[in-house]
Amino acid sequence: MKKLRRTMLFMPGNNPGMLQNAGILGADSIILDLEDAVSLTEKDSARILVREAIKNVDYSDVEVVVRVNPLTTEYAREDINVIARVKPDALMIPKATEEELMEINSMLDKIEEEEGFEKESIKLIPLVESAYGVENVYNIIKASKRIVGILLGGEDLTSDLGIKRTKEGEEIFYARNKVAVACKAMKVDAIDTPFTDTNDFEGLEKDTRKAKSLGMTGKASINPRQIDTIHSVYAPTKEEIRHAERVLEAMEEAKREGKGVFSLDGKMVDAPIINRAKTTIDLAKVLGLI
Repeated sequence: MKKLRRTMLFMPGNNPGMLQNAGILGADSIILDLEDAVSLTEKDSARILVREAIKNVDYSDVEVVVRVNPLTTEYAREDINVIARVKPDALMIPKATEEELMEINSMLDKIEEEEGFEKESIKLIPLVESAYGVENVYNIIKASKRIVGILLGGEDLTSDLGIKRTKEGEEIFYARNKVAVACKAMKVDAIDTPFTDTNDFEGLEKDTRKAKSLGMTGKASINPRQIDTIHSVYAPTKEEIRHAERVLEAMEEAKREGKGVFSLDGKMVDAPIINRAKTTIDLAKVLGLI
């Protein structure tokens, strides 16, 4: 299976202790943040801290992503130049446009060649957090072959729309749906916006299930305590695993009997159901559930 991004945990880039411990908190990916979590007076020092953390801390199998500052700021190009040379797994680009992503792609091509890195080894995860970004998400994904996922930013999006952000999330239904469909079409991950109430685990579970039902493949988090809840939503249940096993068993039996079409529990089984069953079993194996 491809890289799992069920959870992407934001960590402030100006906190040495958090940078050191980020890899043992259980998230699939960590986002070392040089943007919102860092004040203007600490931008340069945070960049150095993150660079040194990537060079010296063993993050094991955890994906390391660095959110740089927007390309419209004075910090962004230095962020990219410094951080890319220590080869994080990916850079996260705030409020990304197609033109900016193409420029960043060229910058990374040059850095990879200078450093002797494999071409396109540093991936990109654009942040879609504006009305423009939502309406152009398909073109944003097409802007670079480096893109492996899109993160929807609900807080900035609702601010851009001039509407209130709520726990129920109805105001971002369209954005979630559009991002998920575009990502599925382009075969990249669709990462949902964080749930900002870190004490409301029931609300977190409900919000994650809603996002998953719309096609989101994972969710960003702002607190390590949220990770287990998100992972539980994205793990197949025992009933789902057993049903998938029965589908595949019935498929093999139909093959042995020379049947091109078969049914299970009185319902016709076709290619999409078989593919879903295979995906469920593959995920269950990766997660150690079978």
